[in-house]
Amino acid sequence: MWGGGFGMFGGLMMLLFWGAIIALIVFAVRGFSAGSRPGGKSNAEDILRERYARGEIDEEEYERRKAKLDS
Repeated sequence: MWGGGFGMFGGLMMLLFWGAIIALIVFAVRGFSAGSRPGGKSNAEDILRERYARGEIDEEEYERRKAKLDS
């Protein structure tokens, strides 16, 4: 009876509002999950140490790869 609402403009604003809320949630989840992962270089060094400890690579190979990671 009152002719309330904003018609198409109200629907568009509702979509923008919910889109912004969903985008904020996605960015928050990505930010928290990226913060818990170690950096790429330290992760590579950890893997290199593990491979050396398991005997998959010898000392010469370990030193060569470590020097390449450090540069």
